[in-house]
Amino acid sequence: MVVPRRRSTRTVVDPERERRILDRVRATPLGFVRTYGDVSPGAPRLAGAVLHASTDPSVPWHRIVRADGSLAKGARQRALLEAEGVPFQGARVQMRCVRLPGELGDHEESGAV
Repeated sequence: MVVPRRRSTRTVVDPERERRILDRVRATPLGFVRTYGDVSPGAPRLAGAVLHASTDPSVPWHRIVRADGSLAKGARQRALLEAEGVPFQGARVQMRCVRLPGELGDHEESGAV
């Protein structure tokens, strides 16, 4: 019986791009959030892959949410955000109150994070 090899789920990321994404995540202050697209303009899924692969405890991964304010990590993420005073309406972060824009204009570095 031939067992198919499992493909790696690890995304290969240029170390410089990964560093910039993680720097933007670390720059998100307590009590505020950014979206995946804010920290990785043009490539929000890349930000998700970088955060998923990160094991650095200094990265405040919980402050990065989906563009609609929903959470990727559910109750665990919500508890961390609520402890920082982030307001919710139902299951979503009240983005108008606590969203910080990306550090770059949306047109700058688009897709080249």
